[in-house]
This record gives sequence, structure tokens and C-alpha cells, in this order.
Amino acid sequence: MALTRRALGGLTIGGSAALTLAACGGNEGDEGGSGKTEAVWAISSAWASWNENTQAGNNSYGHQAMTPMAAGSGDFDADANFHYDDAIFASEPELVSEAPMQIKYTLNENAQWSDGSPVRVEDFIFQWYSMSGKPEHANQEKALPASIDWGSQVESIVAQDDGTILVTYVAGYSDPEWQFSNTIYLPSHIAEANGFTAWATDPEVMGDAIQYFETTAPTADGAGLIGTGPFKVVDAKLGEYIVYEINENYQGSVKPTIEKLTLRVIEGTEAIVTEMRQATIDGAWPSEFSEEQNALLAEDPNMSLETYTGSIWIHFDSNVQNEFLKDVELRKAVFTAINCQDICDKNYPETGVEQKLNHFFANDNKYFVDQIGPTGQGSGDIAAAQAILTAAGYTGAAEGETLTTADGAAVTFNVRYGETNPVRKLAAELAQAQLAQIGIALELVAIPDGELGNVLAEGDFDLIIFGWSGSAAFTVAPSQYFESTSGSNYGKYNNPAADEAIAKVRSTFDLDEAADFANAVDALVVPDAYTLPVFDEPQAIYWNPQVLEGPLANGYSQAGPLFNVREWKLK
Repeated sequence: MALTRRALGGLTIGGSAALTLAACGGNEGDEGGSGKTEAVWAISSAWASWNENTQAGNNSYGHQAMTPMAAGSGDFDADANFHYDDAIFASEPELVSEAPMQIKYTLNENAQWSDGSPVRVEDFIFQWYSMSGKPEHANQEKALPASIDWGSQVESIVAQDDGTILVTYVAGYSDPEWQFSNTIYLPSHIAEANGFTAWATDPEVMGDAIQYFETTAPTADGAGLIGTGPFKVVDAKLGEYIVYEINENYQGSVKPTIEKLTLRVIEGTEAIVTEMRQATIDGAWPSEFSEEQNALLAEDPNMSLETYTGSIWIHFDSNVQNEFLKDVELRKAVFTAINCQDICDKNYPETGVEQKLNHFFANDNKYFVDQIGPTGQGSGDIAAAQAILTAAGYTGAAEGETLTTADGAAVTFNVRYGETNPVRKLAAELAQAQLAQIGIALELVAIPDGELGNVLAEGDFDLIIFGWSGSAAFTVAPSQYFESTSGSNYGKYNNPAADEAIAKVRSTFDLDEAADFANAVDALVVPDAYTLPVFDEPQAIYWNPQVLEGPLANGYSQAGPLFNVREWKLK
């Protein structure tokens, strides 16, 4: 969903940095305090799938909810340093060859899933087949991978005589961020135990196995998704809650101490603050940054609040299969009429949020180049938008009448937004008022809670506002957002020149060069007015320090403050 694994309404970036963090140090400490044995953390919206690899499962809320049990290569800390998961790996992966690119992984000798089964090379292959996009690996109508950027480039995965695992990539492929590839996620032995024994040789069976993990809830008896993380599932309901206990088979160096951890959905920041003040939850990472609710929580001396800059960015996307929005000139006019700074100012009058001007890099990033400003997109320049339409043969825009195509059709389409997210709702309402000035009657259609992933995967929108949740890595993003074959290219954008430019982003081992290639991609896609960045969303985390110790603001992890959940302690 928003890969998609970070969008808030939220998606994440499949194939980039993994989910669990091997943090330094232990968590020994005082006994006593609150006397509680359970921590309750709020997830701010629902999720529609148990399998984050799929288009419907590429959702930030599900990613957060499943982080405590997750299997993954590692994660970024709050300083953007990547840490490998020592529950799985004995040491950092090694680049043993550049041509072809080969990466060697050395497993922790005791690496195991929460049911005690060993981590094995088949788990790496299962992840590859899930994310390759190749019909010989899995029926793609069933697999529906959120991103094939990593998996499509793998040539082979083999176990070597010394016990290491060697991943070899196709000839000519390179990746400047190879360290962050998420090579393990789903437990292949669980697939086999549930009847999918031929997954490695039968694409139909593999497709069914992927669907099994998407629809089957994790349970205490080991059905569905299990992980290698510090906690194991004892009860769960899709899109509502997950209850965890300590995973006694966890092999990481930092051992969890919270006996019971419940993650449950609470929609809306106002409801989250209410429950915080009533002490029914101990913390949350709200998807909506509310200045009003932040101030209310800050008044309570028993609560802690931290605001920070994250890597979640909000944007409007066009569905280029729409009968009107398939015209690039109309899209240009629409994006020119939308006033992004007005949306920022009205949502955050005190925070000082600015329009985002690059798809891949924040305005203060060292690689940032202003790609959006020179085009006038997001400027709210109504006269310029009217001129674009008139030149393209439309009528009505400059006359204060209904916008009409050269064939006489009245232009109308919808915009979709999260039903309980006031920031997105206000942005949609402002866009509606702005587009009315060029003769477009924009229909507002809310997305029910928990349905963002399905709406995106089904392309059930004309214009949509949602968020991508990224990380410190950037080289996967161009492919995920804009490549014509990407499962996260929900609006079906197709530009052969952009596809060619995207292929260059990971054709180097030099990050500076990769950033130049990414900016070259942006320079190509921006004029096509497919995605309009609005702003990098400010973030806040809440917690009760009388009860819970350990949550940290982290703008680089797609798991947010849950990145170090194994270090949390009850007081």
C-alpha cells in the first residue's frame, strides 16, 4: 500500500530497508513502577492484508502492527544508521562480487522462526519468488507483488558448503543500496505445512501460498504468518488488533521484557488523545498530525509528546485510465490549479510546513533539486491553468463555466481521501474549491477506514490523496512510484523514457551518482503531471512515561517508534 510497505493513509516501500532492528545494548533496569505486565499501543488505522509483499498488503498500518514479530534484514535507527538483525544474521552481509553482483549472508547459527523451526535458504527463495514478478515463479494474478524492483533482478539463491547463503543478481545489475535489501520475510515451512509443498516448482501453488499468507491470520498455533522477532502472536483480527507475548525462541541479543503487548486500531488523533488521557492505551503514532490535539495532550503533565520530521509525504495521484485524466494537458492544468501551500497553511497554521518540490528527496536533503516549482504545479495559479486548458482545446475554464472537452463532454471526476483523516479531507475540499475555478466539479468520495490498500490495488479512484512512508533509502522509490510494470503504480502511468531512466538509478554502486539518476527520473516524470507532492508530513508520537519506557521518534524507519519495540520496558 503504500508498497508499497510506508503510506499514511499509508504505504510502505517494498524491497527496501527491512523491518526489525538489532539494537545495541540490553534492557536491564529497575523493577517495580507501574506494576503493569501489559502495554497497549494504538495503530491509527486498519489494514486489509496479512502479507506486506502484496499490493493490498503494502500498508503502513499493517507494517506497524506486524513489526514486533517481523522477519527482515534490519532497520534504520533514529540517526539513519542501518542495523542488521542479529536474530537472523551472524554478521553483516558481504558484497563478494560486483560483476555479477553477489551478496553473501551468514546466518546466526541459531536463527529460527517463533515456532522453533530453523531459518533456511528456502525462506530466501520464497521471498524471491514472491517479489520477482515472473510467471515461472508465481501466478502473478495471485502474487500481485507491491514491487518487483529487487526480486526481478535476482538470478539465483543458493546455500553454500560453509553454511552461508549466496544471492547472485542478473548480469549488468548493480545496487548502491544492496545492504538494505529485504531478503527474508515469509516462513516457507509454514506454507509447506499447510499444503503448499510444491511452491518451489509449481507457479500456481506458489500463487496460492502467497494468497494464504495474505488472508490467514497469525495464530498461537502457528498458522499464517510467523516471524523471527522478539514477540509472537497469540491472538489477532485483521485490521483491528494483534496481541503478542514474548517469543521464547527469539535469538536476538536484546531480549524483550514486556510480557504482553497489544496493538489495536484507534481511528483518528482525537480518539487517540482521549484514550491516552483515559489511560486505556499507553502510546501511539498518530497518522494525522493535529496541532490542536498535540496541544491538548501537552497540557497533561503525565504524558509525553515528541514532534519531529519524518519520511511520510502526502500527494495527489491521477488515474491515467480515467476518460478525462488520460489527457496530460488536463492533468497539468489540474495540478497547476491546486494550491499546495494553501493546503499546508490551512492544515498546519503554526507548524510552518512547506510544499514538497521533489518526489524522492525532502527540501532539505543534500540531493534535493527543485523539480516541481518551475512547472507551476501546486502553485494555485488559476490563470495559468486556464491558459493550459484553452490552448488544449477545452472551453469553459476561462469563462467561469463548466469545463468542456473539444468533443463537448463536461469534465468531471472524483477525488478519494481517508474518511477519518481530517488533513486529507481538508486537502480534498480545498482542491475541490480550487478546481471549481477552472470549471471542474470535483466529486469528494471518502475511503472507508482500512480500505486504502484495496482502493489503490483496484484503481478505484480518479484523483486520490494519500501518503508514501519511506526510509533513509531512496533507490527503490523511482521504480516503485513510476515504472510502468510496478505493482505500486496504481494510476497506471506509462512513460518508456522514464522506464529507461529508472533502470539507471540502480546501475551504479555510487550513491551520489544514483541520486543524480533519480533526479533525472524526476525531471522526466514531473511534466507528465501524474503525481503531485503536497508536503512532507510532520510527525508526532505520544506515550505515557509513567507506564512505558523506550519509545523513540524515528523518521527513518517505516515502523516509526516501533522500530525498537524489543527495548521497551514497563515501569
